[in-house]
Amino acid sequence: MNRLLALALAPLLIVAGCATPPAPPSSAGASSDPAVASKPRVAPAAPGPSPSGPTGAATPVLPIATATIGGQPVQALAAPKDLWERIRRGFAMPDLQGELVRDRVAWYVSRPDYIIRMTERSSKYLFHIVEELELRGMPTELALLPFVESAFNPQAVSSAKAAGMWQFMPATGKDFSLKQSVFRDDRRDVLASTRAALDYLQKLHRMFGDWHLALAAYNWGEGSVSRAIAKNQRAGLPTGYQDLTMPNETRYYVPKLQAIKNIVVDSARYQGALPDIPNHPYFDSIPIQRDIDVAVAARLAEVSVADFRSLNPSAHRPVILAEGTPQILLPWDNAVLFQRNLQSHNGKLASWTAWVAPATMRVSDAAQRNGMSESEFRSVNHIPPGMLVKAGSSLLVPRGESESAQQTNVASHVADNGQVSLAPEVVYKSVHVKARKRDTPASVAARYKLSAANVARWNGVGVGHRFKPGQGVTVMLPFSNLPGAQRPLVTVAHEPEETGNPKAGKSAKAPARKGAKASAARGKPTPARAAAKTAPRKRK
Repeated sequence: MNRLLALALAPLLIVAGCATPPAPPSSAGASSDPAVASKPRVAPAAPGPSPSGPTGAATPVLPIATATIGGQPVQALAAPKDLWERIRRGFAMPDLQGELVRDRVAWYVSRPDYIIRMTERSSKYLFHIVEELELRGMPTELALLPFVESAFNPQAVSSAKAAGMWQFMPATGKDFSLKQSVFRDDRRDVLASTRAALDYLQKLHRMFGDWHLALAAYNWGEGSVSRAIAKNQRAGLPTGYQDLTMPNETRYYVPKLQAIKNIVVDSARYQGALPDIPNHPYFDSIPIQRDIDVAVAARLAEVSVADFRSLNPSAHRPVILAEGTPQILLPWDNAVLFQRNLQSHNGKLASWTAWVAPATMRVSDAAQRNGMSESEFRSVNHIPPGMLVKAGSSLLVPRGESESAQQTNVASHVADNGQVSLAPEVVYKSVHVKARKRDTPASVAARYKLSAANVARWNGVGVGHRFKPGQGVTVMLPFSNLPGAQRPLVTVAHEPEETGNPKAGKSAKAPARKGAKASAARGKPTPARAAAKTAPRKRK
């Protein structure tokens, strides 16, 4: 009887529970170009309601029909009408109440254009995030967190150097295996950053046992939240999110998320509906096996470079290196076009490659070695003036035209870990010189092409101070920073020795030795006259 019941229910459940449309038919077939690996184009089915688990409550379901089989009533499940409905079904966090929530709701509602811009950006990424949350059994409120973090902008960078739509700091990103090289930054990558963010949130929830505290730790740091909890425990105070003493940014953090949740729950109440987001995938992932220029990939996919970068924001250079970024994301239908166009493409895929500097060198020398102008080399590698390229730096240079050069990918260790290291072309070193008669900071500065204020500051005196003759004066002179170069770039004058005799160094003569006058009287040359005769004369 149970088997008969299951067989009778199967068609109904398949039709009613499917949340995504079938994959578009592919007319391209399997790609034969090694730049892209063929894979079945099957749209990921939206999972049904996630079961109860340690990280969330049971997901509510909506009945749409009742059937009777074997005298027993059976209800089928309704597919969500759009992605917002699917998100609402997965809400599992307790609601936060209070003045801060009402304040943030009012703030968002007063900016409808801002909400529209955010939700339009989110439409590219939200389906994937919801799928990942459901697979992990996590509350779908967390899919709204990038609204708070970055307004769903994967290119966002904070003043503290947090990057991507999940706003990972560099060190935290490395802790969660987000590669950061000169060629890519996984903190911006849609798939990698979402995986890392959910890993981190799950870790924080295990630590604190409460989603609100986990979110506070995501914003403020787990150590800060732990110390705030310990402080309240010592004082005999409650340790919930709203009971802790925390910075204003963290105090408003969860209320912001709750405000967005409230708007999603009842958008009509808050001055209009949210923009529609269909409940099906926006993008498909296409593996690549050869380096490819961003412009070429966009052209083959028949999308603009801006749209391509919106799905592949980690590729912040003009070329994608297959050994470091083995897949690209494309709008679902354009993924089919990309594979079809790639099959018929006869030109080169990549015009750029990576070159590792063998030694520390001037930018002009590095550019010349690679057949580039200095200005082009600086521009493509973002090198400011006055800097040297340090040994081991990975830099973009034109790829050779030979067949082997076109077929050779940049090595994985360079693609994953390459960095550009720069050093000032000159360094300043402290040099001590002796003051001349009536020297001041201004006269010393003029002699070495320095600032009078700097000379005064280095010596702890005022600008109008007069140094004593022979007094040691500190100046900072520029030296070349190239290996082995130790000479200053400003000539150091050889200061005359100052003595107590005011004529020293000018007209003072050494005492004549006995016999010198007699020798002169006899017409014999003295040592001084002999030296004068042999010394070269200055031309007038």
